[in-house]
Amino acid sequence: MENVTWSEPAERRRGRELVVFLHGYGSGEQAMERLFIALPASAVGAAVRGPLDVGGASGWFLLDPLLNSDTTEVLESSLSLLAWLDRTRTEYGFTGISLVGFSQGMAMAGTLLRLRPQDFRAVVGLSGFIARNELLAAAEPLPVRVPFFWGRDRQDWVINADAVDYTAQWLDENVALTARTYTGMGHSIGTREITDVAVFLRRYLAADTP
Repeated sequence: MENVTWSEPAERRRGRELVVFLHGYGSGEQAMERLFIALPASAVGAAVRGPLDVGGASGWFLLDPLLNSDTTEVLESSLSLLAWLDRTRTEYGFTGISLVGFSQGMAMAGTLLRLRPQDFRAVVGLSGFIARNELLAAAEPLPVRVPFFWGRDRQDWVINADAVDYTAQWLDENVALTARTYTGMGHSIGTREITDVAVFLRRYLAADTP
């Protein structure tokens, strides 16, 4: 996790909330910077680049057109990101951590939540899915229902119906779900959606700092 774009300089990060932004497959951290506008004043944003090279762009793990993946790769990437989060939280004394993931980034956010459900204040998943994982599913439902925002377009051509159905079932069984759909958005992040994410984060993150 060597490439990170921050919403605030180092001297303004200590003791605040951290919101980690996770991009989609074949993208990069710059694609998530536009969501910094949704951050409450109490929070600092960190857009992280995935470690996998995807034709000159980046990803978190290999993914086929049907959104199938190797469980070992998903877990390896997730554990590496958790290790980075541990170091970063210690360095800046963050009071809480939340996640925002787009597309494959939502699968990453969901896996992090499954691995450490008590570690996260809130999770946002945009136009994405929850990766199937029989190993983690054996210990579910999760012991805590973390607030989770799921935004998407019902006509999203990238996330197939099976993935949507599995995601909907998993979210219903494991999180405190806020679900929103947006007509005409496709596989992207819409302006109205960003506004709704901002409202969600303000509600579930700690009160704004003075």
